Amino acid sequence: MAVRLKDIARDLGVSVVTVSKVLRGNADIGDATRKRVLKRMKELNYQPNMMARGLASGRTYTVGLVVPDLVHPFFAEFAKSLGGFLRETKRALILASSEDEPEIEQEEIRTLLNRGVDVLLIASCQQNLRNFYEIGHVRTPYLLFDRNFPHLAANFVGSDDVLVGEMATNHLIGIGRKRIAHIGGKNSSPSFDRMRGYRGALVDAGLPVVEELIVSRERVEESGDRVGFEVMQQFLKLKKRPDAVFCYNDLTALGAIDATLQAGLRVPEDIAFIGCGNLRYANYLRVPLSSIDHQTAELGRVAGQFAMELSADSQLQPKSILVPSVLVARESTVGAAARK
Repeated sequence: MAVRLKDIARDLGVSVVTVSKVLRGNADIGDATRKRVLKRMKELNYQPNMMARGLASGRTYTVGLVVPDLVHPFFAEFAKSLGGFLRETKRALILASSEDEPEIEQEEIRTLLNRGVDVLLIASCQQNLRNFYEIGHVRTPYLLFDRNFPHLAANFVGSDDVLVGEMATNHLIGIGRKRIAHIGGKNSSPSFDRMRGYRGALVDAGLPVVEELIVSRERVEESGDRVGFEVMQQFLKLKKRPDAVFCYNDLTALGAIDATLQAGLRVPEDIAFIGCGNLRYANYLRVPLSSIDHQTAELGRVAGQFAMELSADSQLQPKSILVPSVLVARESTVGAAARK
């Protein structure tokens, strides 16, 4: 005989409404009660009839996610964390990659909307606000993550990227570096804000902002290692090369370090490097990489909870949630001291 909601409610001494709210992911249920209900559902192998629920509620119990690159470690880890959270609330996650192309992004968003997703999460590669408005859908709530549009009243989950730029640059300043370069991205809020943080940290420390030491490139998510390698070769040809480099992400830093080592220079003795993202294997690289950890798993969990709130009430006032980032120092900046 199939397990019913009333069976679970009776076992736990709660109302059927409470069990139903847990199943729908409502935010007004306490964490302890939610865990008890989910545990009992798992014990009884309760399988809700999603088609019946959808017909009754007008929902599909699916969440759409559009990212620039599914292979990139940051977006892959975010999707894994988000999917895990949604799985607990009996939702399905539908993934799509824009391949960092605005036109493909619009196609993927239209496809997800046509599938009737309840909420849409987007790390947008659109280069301006006008283009983003063109992909809007008044009936489907959406949540921006990682990449924001500052002048758009939209829900957002991500990092304080100005602070990220400051943290990375101040770390390099703190180890005594004075000619600090930056390999940045283009046309996204993280790239703009990390640049702002980098410039601000230099000014606050009384160090010059040297324009020839600042290079921004496109497609740093999918081909950051190649970009980092090419830009670092450019830096190494300067009459006065940098003694440290803050890279937009870890892939960019890996390419830049490779170019430096191939040139016969030492890391960090000659040039120190710090990236962003804290790759899972950053500690096992030829030169373990210092990085800013965005706490990606936590970002996914927070975004999942936020998506459930939007699913329950699409008229919520727009808000931004910033998950704190953490500096992880390794041998690419502090040398042998990182092993102590």
